[in-house]
Amino acid sequence: MPNAPHYLLDTNILVAYVRAGPLGDHIEKTYGLLASAFKPLICVVSVGEVLSLAAMLRWSKRKAASLEELLNELVLIDINNSEILAAYAELDVASQRHADGARNMGKNDLWIASAAKVTGATLLTTDRDFDHLHPAKLTRIWVDPKSGKPP
Repeated sequence: MPNAPHYLLDTNILVAYVRAGPLGDHIEKTYGLLASAFKPLICVVSVGEVLSLAAMLRWSKRKAASLEELLNELVLIDINNSEILAAYAELDVASQRHADGARNMGKNDLWIASAAKVTGATLLTTDRDFDHLHPAKLTRIWVDPKSGKPP
């Protein structure tokens, strides 16, 4: 049996699931993340980001419960790991040396990319912050947040 794809979810994918709209529905239908026997990964940094977002936007109790249920379905990747720390340094340097000039990538995104790189997971995201690392340094799938489809 071929290996199933292994995904690490960016924070925006979590938000799409919690919002329970067309984008989250499309992502689940296309990638079967929650239905798979291979549970998706999430970087601990994304947990902090989504909890902060939920507090800032004053999510309802229903949304907060939905987030908690979702987080319980995912495999948490800690960044306190020598390989992830080394990958962070590598990706930070690569990001800043990118041909489009000094692209100073957000530090939370660097942690998320590092976790994906070290675990060998494909990063699933709806933002373009990782484009300059793909495919040389990172495997990622960009999902258009408007159409829900890859380019």
